[in-house]
Amino acid sequence: MRIHRPVVGYALDEPGTFLGSGFFVAPNWVLTCAHVACGGEGGKVAVVYETAPGRGASSAPGRVVATLPERAERGASAGNWPAPDLALVQLTEPVDDHECVYVSERPAAYYGEGRVLYAGWTENEGRLQVLDGTLTVQGTIGGWSSDVQMRLGDNDLPYGVSGGPVIDPVRGEVIGVLKARSDHRPGGTSTGIEQLRTLRVPAEAVPAEHSDLYQAVFHAHDRYHRDRQRHPASRRQTWTDVQGRLGARPGRTLSPDERIQLLGRLAELPPPESTRGLLDILDSLPDLQGPVPLPAPRGWRDGLGALYESASDDGALELVLDYAMRAMSAPRPFVVPSTPDAEKALWVWVWQAAQRLSVRYRSGLAEQRIARLRRRDGAERDAPDTVSAGGHASDGPGGRGRDRRRGRAARARARDRAPGSVARPSVLLELVRRGWEPDRCDWSVCVTVPGGEAVRLREAERTPLAELPGRLAGPLAEAFRHCDEPGRPALLQVALPQALLGLEVDAWQLPPDEVPLGALRPVVVRCADRDRLSDEESGAHDAADGDAGGHWRAPQAPEGPEGPGDAGENDVHGENDGHGDDGYGDDEYGDEDVDAERRARWRWLHAHRARAEVLDCDEGLRKPVPTVEQLRALSHGTVPVLCRYGDLRYEDDAEALARIVLGGYGVALWRRRRGRSDAVCGEFHRGTIDEIAEPPTAQHLPEAVHDLRVRLREGRTESFWADGVALLYDDPHQPLPGTGDLLEAP
Repeated sequence: MRIHRPVVGYALDEPGTFLGSGFFVAPNWVLTCAHVACGGEGGKVAVVYETAPGRGASSAPGRVVATLPERAERGASAGNWPAPDLALVQLTEPVDDHECVYVSERPAAYYGEGRVLYAGWTENEGRLQVLDGTLTVQGTIGGWSSDVQMRLGDNDLPYGVSGGPVIDPVRGEVIGVLKARSDHRPGGTSTGIEQLRTLRVPAEAVPAEHSDLYQAVFHAHDRYHRDRQRHPASRRQTWTDVQGRLGARPGRTLSPDERIQLLGRLAELPPPESTRGLLDILDSLPDLQGPVPLPAPRGWRDGLGALYESASDDGALELVLDYAMRAMSAPRPFVVPSTPDAEKALWVWVWQAAQRLSVRYRSGLAEQRIARLRRRDGAERDAPDTVSAGGHASDGPGGRGRDRRRGRAARARARDRAPGSVARPSVLLELVRRGWEPDRCDWSVCVTVPGGEAVRLREAERTPLAELPGRLAGPLAEAFRHCDEPGRPALLQVALPQALLGLEVDAWQLPPDEVPLGALRPVVVRCADRDRLSDEESGAHDAADGDAGGHWRAPQAPEGPEGPGDAGENDVHGENDGHGDDGYGDDEYGDEDVDAERRARWRWLHAHRARAEVLDCDEGLRKPVPTVEQLRALSHGTVPVLCRYGDLRYEDDAEALARIVLGGYGVALWRRRRGRSDAVCGEFHRGTIDEIAEPPTAQHLPEAVHDLRVRLREGRTESFWADGVALLYDDPHQPLPGTGDLLEAP
């Protein structure tokens, strides 16, 4: 089919209104290029299609619902339109006489060689005509990254074919969308269908399928092909029929008919709760091999596609069935009255497919089904009801809508009770400043999972500091999809060299007109070069104990039975208030064991309430930050606070933060004054003391600071004192990737 401008009074085959090509990806949904769809006016287009060859053209009005990227400069040419250059168009009037293509659940990045088919429309001698042919796959642009494009050659791609489908002739499925033609050689580029996974994810739990555009489109796609295949009165050939004649074996174990029946049943279920939940299901499969492809799988069909490259021939069917069993019993973001029937239908498919396997395996499946459903429903029934309206209860397995919401709340509370910063998956952004190019840095984006290693998703070198927000928008968005859960955005840890700890990552807007990052999710900083800091960088030995000249003297902890800062044995279980004795005295950890002392401070703060200590300001008067030795003498319940970061004082900002880091502190807070040297700071002092002391432990400080930034964004005057705050939250029990590695000369 093709896309036109919605101009009244023109014939359907008028070349003057022609914008480009497209195809129906689901009933009443068209996929095309963003530069094609945005050529209309006000997001409106006319979709011209044929129900069958030779039956004549029909037209239906449509509107652009989503584009990738979401925002791009108007007037960009096809070749310059930023990747992935995709658009979804929804028909605004119902149409039931069009065919839908079959879209692969397997990422196009796996298709590295061979030939592909393409189709589209173009203008030839003043007439619009269909054009199709073959192209040679000549590699990819972007490698194995999440925004990969396929390079195609050995054929001319005239104007108008952009937005048309790219088809795998071996498997009989659409794997991409023609994006652009080359100006210097035959061929062009195409974008993989899997890039639609990067569509915006709803921030809160979805109450219905249509609340998540990606799930709505692909569930409709899979149900369409399942229903089309089993339609008793149709004599037309289906995509599944063609795939069967080609001999395609999805995942090396399923026939095309088995696959479409499985996908259709999965599409009857509510979608996964989150990408993180789906990744956890894939991680739990014992025979899954290799990394999960990028972009991260988002729907049930994506998870199935991720299995295709991982299963060995003799275990492929068992892997698919194990995955289907987990999907059948997974937690639900919502439940509708048909959900129990959908779970039962999926079980029927699993049981029929398992007849090829051993009696022992089939017996285990039946027991597994009972145990999984009982465990899920029991946990949700026992969870206290903390979530209000939305949805209706229904009877049968998995049918208690209210219990579903109870279960999500219970799991969230269980994660909150886990100690420290390791309770949930988080995103780690690490910046390394190039010493010989101080205005540039190398960076990497990782996903950290509790109890596992950091998984690096993307890295780059020599990025100008000023360009970091734009370069990192895509990689960070992909990482957030790996970790976010509905209503619970993941923590972003930013590991910075000590000299860059003041970088305002929480103020980044990705993209430029978006809400600042710190108002969207908790953002904390970590010191990436703690082990390489020297005493000279911190002024560690300046004014060791203070003097009569007005320099600051550190408050001394009251002496316990064992000496300064040492608690008696009756004080190690929490009776202490954190203002002096804390059970981790200098007798146990000497000056030579700073790491042990740092871990002790961290443990204390995550078992007791913290106490803010403003280090550089006394009722509006500047004072120098204590030396490293003085800072180490403070109680373990102390959270250092800098009021005058960015102001003129005895030492520069980097030196003040270096002292805090070398003093063994993993939690600290400061605000960036941005030149306001004479600003009144009493509200900041009171606010930090109250906010830091309010949570039961320091574990909740990242969320507390995030809440402050949200209220600040909303214009709540009582939170204005927090403008520019930053939180150091550096868990010594979670070392950064590469910590402790030996360095080699280049």
